Amino acid sequence: MAETDATPQRGPGWLAALIAGQVGLHAAMAGLRMAAPLQALREGFSPWAVGLLLALFAAAPVALALHSGRLADRHGYHRPVHIAVGLEVGALLLAVAASFAGGTPGFVLLCVAAMLAGAGANMGMLTIQRTAGLAAHDGPERVRVFSWLGIAPSFSNVVGPVAIGFAIDLAGFGAGYALMLLLPLVTLFTSRRVARVVPQARPPRDGTAWDLLDSPGLKRLLLVNWLLSMCWDVHSFAVPILGHERGYSASTIGLVLGTFTMSVTAVRAVIPWIADRLDETTVVRAAMLGTGVVFAAYPLASSPWAMGGCAVLLGVTLGAVQPMIMSTLHQLTPAHRHGEALAFRSMAINASSTVMPLVFGAAGTVVGAAVLFWAVGGAVGAGSWVARRPTESA
Repeated sequence: MAETDATPQRGPGWLAALIAGQVGLHAAMAGLRMAAPLQALREGFSPWAVGLLLALFAAAPVALALHSGRLADRHGYHRPVHIAVGLEVGALLLAVAASFAGGTPGFVLLCVAAMLAGAGANMGMLTIQRTAGLAAHDGPERVRVFSWLGIAPSFSNVVGPVAIGFAIDLAGFGAGYALMLLLPLVTLFTSRRVARVVPQARPPRDGTAWDLLDSPGLKRLLLVNWLLSMCWDVHSFAVPILGHERGYSASTIGLVLGTFTMSVTAVRAVIPWIADRLDETTVVRAAMLGTGVVFAAYPLASSPWAMGGCAVLLGVTLGAVQPMIMSTLHQLTPAHRHGEALAFRSMAINASSTVMPLVFGAAGTVVGAAVLFWAVGGAVGAGSWVARRPTESA
């Protein structure tokens, strides 16, 4: 029987279990996402083939997000998370096989593994976010919960790639993929700390999933979320180009990007302590305007230190947004449809991550990284007027 968890029970260590569960799934996917293209390149596949492989990590969540959201709405936490673990384990087993197969058969296996890993990580993320939002008692606590959860992807993007990188150097790709198999098991183990709920009758379903977009303010919130997620994509894309144009070393460019990640993590660690004094709409608006200002200044930064300063400021503005958007999203949608609402957000982000790098690549070739920064910064700054409260008229 399906379980519904409009008011999930909070067992001991429930938030730590959710964070560890997300780290287990996301770190395994991040490790595979780093290693699979590297294996393909070492076996002589073209950059286009590697781009296709990377796109599959984001394309699968776009196709399966709504199904994953409905699964979470219907069954609560445990069944979707167990399926997500199964998808991740299956992906890594295929990757192990690909390391032995090599050539075209191995590349095909890596492509299938990329789709399974992307789908599993996304399903787990939607389920964990839904459970966390429903378990929070009020708005400030919801902001705190999502701030702590927001640290998990940053931590995962370090743990997975670093661990598999050392394993590959020591024992090869097969050993690296096998090491990643341990991470989803962490998710499976910690899921026991998340309380199961008593099955209850679910409200009748009216209309289709797309009718959910008629909820007051939801389309505006998704547009704001897309504008801000585009800023993440353009930053990771344009900073290496800007650094290369100025003759900076790869390590210098990496430090700038790493500074941004550390700033995001730091601001999300601070937000739980001041959540009671924050207003979601005010923070989002200020962050959009601040991001626009930083993007305007980035191309004018004349040294690596100046670019690092811009990265710190950008980490503060973009890092503060996600907990606010997640909290608002849960306030705007019915409890029994939070999974679907999160799915729409996930679809927009993953579609952007699939398509926008191609757009950025074409635009960057024509106008350069500086103009790209200014154009996107102007768009997100001007878009701050969209970030109104649901009760405010258009």
